Amino acid sequence: MVKLQMASVQSNLDRREAVARLLSRREDALVVTGLGSPSYDVHAQGDDDRNYYLWGAMGSAALVGLGLAQARPDRQVIVVTGDGEQLMGLGGLATIAVAAPGNLTVVVIDNGHFGETGMQVSHTGCGLDLASIATACGFAQARTIKDLDGIDSIDLAPDRGAGGPELYVIKVKAENLPRSLPPRDAVHVKNRFRAVLGLATA
Repeated sequence: MVKLQMASVQSNLDRREAVARLLSRREDALVVTGLGSPSYDVHAQGDDDRNYYLWGAMGSAALVGLGLAQARPDRQVIVVTGDGEQLMGLGGLATIAVAAPGNLTVVVIDNGHFGETGMQVSHTGCGLDLASIATACGFAQARTIKDLDGIDSIDLAPDRGAGGPELYVIKVKAENLPRSLPPRDAVHVKNRFRAVLGLATA
């Protein structure tokens, strides 16, 4: 029996700085956020009608991104979620790999802890490697990043010609930062996002 050992995140990267660097190159990409800190991180960089914040739906962020990527193959879709949220949706990674959308990038902000429930150590904090899981599932690209140069190396260009979905695990410091709360009216968030896509809002 293999037992995972406690693992240090081994990164001094600030999560807000990491997300800011990522989103600085989003161009016209649509962004889906996992619940909790990833939503606060994205909102802290400025609210945007192209952001779809999930309030709840634990483990579903990447799959919401998949549906959006399939519905709008003309748009780049970025999912920004956390290690705890993605751990609950591991099966979704297999589904995404089989669907193989070339316009979907999943970014996991990994502090090795369950930040919303008391900072308990998460499975990634015990050594589980989400990038390796994504690779085994069949993602076109999957790797772990620990610095800003690594974030800059992520290709978010809509015409990047990716052969399938990509997943990047960004290791960050384990800390609870002040919350930057997005709109909590789900109907409002849904309607403005549909408007961006040119869909009816009624």
